[in-house]
Amino acid sequence: MSFRIRAARDEDLQPLYEMAKLTGGGFTNLPPEKDALRAKLLRSYAAFARDEEGLFDDLFVLVLENVDTGEVRGTCQIFTHVGQHWPFYSYRIGTVTKHSQELNRTFRAEILSLVNDLEGSSEVGGLFLHPGERAGGLGMLLARSRYLFIAKHRARFAERILAELRGVIDEAGGSPFWDGVAGRFFGMNFQQADEFNATHGNQFIADLMPKHPIYTAMLQESARAVIGLPHPSGRAAMRMLENENFAFENYIDIFDGGPTMTARTDNVRTIRDAKPATLVEIVAGGTPAMLAAGRLADFRSAFGRVGEVEGGITLDPAGAAALGVQVGDEVLYAGR
Repeated sequence: MSFRIRAARDEDLQPLYEMAKLTGGGFTNLPPEKDALRAKLLRSYAAFARDEEGLFDDLFVLVLENVDTGEVRGTCQIFTHVGQHWPFYSYRIGTVTKHSQELNRTFRAEILSLVNDLEGSSEVGGLFLHPGERAGGLGMLLARSRYLFIAKHRARFAERILAELRGVIDEAGGSPFWDGVAGRFFGMNFQQADEFNATHGNQFIADLMPKHPIYTAMLQESARAVIGLPHPSGRAAMRMLENENFAFENYIDIFDGGPTMTARTDNVRTIRDAKPATLVEIVAGGTPAMLAAGRLADFRSAFGRVGEVEGGITLDPAGAAALGVQVGDEVLYAGR
């Protein structure tokens, strides 16, 4: 059984909707609402169809397809330039230091400041793998295919890239962070705010959220305890991001307090190490690798086995079939 990553199409709406219903909430980029998903597909179609190079406000939606059955079993997204249509808000964790001469003591207080520091970055997000496929490295294929896509279309992406990890969600589907911070000002629970953000954007945060810093010492313990922590299901994703040279630099999500990871785009390991080569022979054997071919709507990515030879590379038959390439085609590859 083999899988490949390809551009999402209109007919992928239903499988995307079915997967969205499995996310368990707090997954803004994959809302369980067909109109919102349809709008994403329309926006993605326009991005794939645009030939003009440059940094625009684009969204690319990719899906994981079972080559043998055609079933869609996962998805991921890439945003080229966040904060252009709606402001992109984060909380930045900072420190205020004060000293009392009378007490001869120095006090340091942790604060959360509402900022737009990451506006203009590119973003990788919306990654979801069907629970029935969480083996064989398919999560890695989904995640790293985005970096190969960026490497093949570098002029369309910013100098900095970010990834927001879902924060801690309780058994009832609520967010301790939301309940302790924003929920006090908005008169809606986390699920309602999450759904509203997915369909209308987060401008309501700017409209209603107090602009002054929030002292974390004044929050309830349940909210403080989850600041900057990923959802348990996102710990592996956080490790993969760290392996790609992303780092947590004290930015967190304004809804659930999950960590926002950032990196210089050209320093992301897969983007930095990806090499183009001509396919000179299809033959068994080789070293496991991440592969990509095609541009824009014709982009495909898959696992395969590569051999470096004079004049280019060899590729195993299964990898060539999944990628849809023939001798003479250009392939982008990076070590698995």
